[in-house]
Amino acid sequence: MILEYLSNVWNICLELAPWLLVGAALSGLLHGFLPKGFVRRHLSGRMGVLKAVALGVPLPLCSCGVIPAGLGLKKDGASDGAAVGFLIATPQTGVDSMLVSASFLGLPFALFKVAAAAITGIVGGLLTDRGLPEQQVLPQEDQGPKPTFKQMFEHSLEMIQNIWGWLSIGVLASAALTTFLPPDALTGLSAGGGLIAMGVALLISLPLYVCATASVPIAAALVAAGMPTGAALVFLMAGPATNIATLGAVYRALGKTPLVIYLSTIIVGSMLFGLLFDDLIPIQAVVQNAHEHAGPVSIASAVLLIGMVAWFAAADARLGIARLRQKLAGAAVTTSLELNVQGMTCGGCARKVEGRLMAVDGVDSVQVDQPGGRVTVHGIVEPLLAIQVVEEAGFSAQIRPPGLSLHVDGMTCGGCARKVEAKLRELDEVQGVEVDLDGGIVRVIGPVSMDQVTVTVTEAGFTPGAEV
Repeated sequence: MILEYLSNVWNICLELAPWLLVGAALSGLLHGFLPKGFVRRHLSGRMGVLKAVALGVPLPLCSCGVIPAGLGLKKDGASDGAAVGFLIATPQTGVDSMLVSASFLGLPFALFKVAAAAITGIVGGLLTDRGLPEQQVLPQEDQGPKPTFKQMFEHSLEMIQNIWGWLSIGVLASAALTTFLPPDALTGLSAGGGLIAMGVALLISLPLYVCATASVPIAAALVAAGMPTGAALVFLMAGPATNIATLGAVYRALGKTPLVIYLSTIIVGSMLFGLLFDDLIPIQAVVQNAHEHAGPVSIASAVLLIGMVAWFAAADARLGIARLRQKLAGAAVTTSLELNVQGMTCGGCARKVEGRLMAVDGVDSVQVDQPGGRVTVHGIVEPLLAIQVVEEAGFSAQIRPPGLSLHVDGMTCGGCARKVEAKLRELDEVQGVEVDLDGGIVRVIGPVSMDQVTVTVTEAGFTPGAEV
């Protein structure tokens, strides 16, 4: 059983590695060759969702390959809705998947699956962006030098480094499901009716890694064994569009609400389209040879991916050990230095900054607030040295000016955050305002009193809370 499990782990790596690396490379190329501001202009707002889905439907990226590409678009300025729409629609389809689906299950099935993927992607993206104002594009976003090939390569690596943990969990969990719950276990449920078969197919496919192309022969075999074709459609929609790695990456990059919308859209959409398909287009599956993934390219990609994951795991482990040693030693914090750091766009960037600063003599601990662009260095360290270390890591840094932070209740959207920021900037002493909408925290930079801030926040229609 152990050998079978390890074999399944390897087989899943063979399936996902080429597409994951392609997705990472695509993300780096898009980051480098698309003009500055292109993604924000075209993949934000309501039309941005439609464009993102139209871009993703023909791309041959599976559920893991789409993660770095989709999150890379988000990193470059796409709206949450455009990213969610891309992540829902892209892994369900692709030129290769459509051709294989037509061969195994018929052209009507293949076309119906493409339409279902596009519609669920559009619905999920629009629901994610609901109630949010259109993003404004500033002219200066089109300025500045284009990224070098080295920076594009580093961008691609960051996409994988940011998800390696969830990716590993997804592969191991999928291998366990494949080992202990073989596909033919579902065929006996077909007698219970379409809804029961669809529900079971949904429960199995949600955490499971299945490539859109490789899953087609499995679905065809299930249909040939008597499972309703609608249940096969559910399997082919929910399986490629979700797995543990994808769910974790969406939560980490976009937050709880987009994740709920993403998952709900796939669940409800796949069930509805499965029922609709059973009523409209009954088909007979013709099972042929399975799609082959174990070629030289797949093997080389799997070895490379495993090596990369091991490298990232070792780097994070070293950083974790350093943190643990500090806690066990109980090192006293003698002073602290706060920096504003620009360019940290993901967890990989935050870990890179933290790791570089931790290597500086005299540093006791480092706290990185990646969304807020704030880095706090505890210990004895020269400010100019800390700034130099951060800049050598590829980011820009400056000493954080004095100010205060407080909790603000009632901010529920980007419009609320902009309203609070605009009111506070009217104060003469205020040099800058930073709003963390998810955390409900507002930082005011400048020699301003707490009384002035609380009065201004109240006048804006929100409730000031305790100082952070």
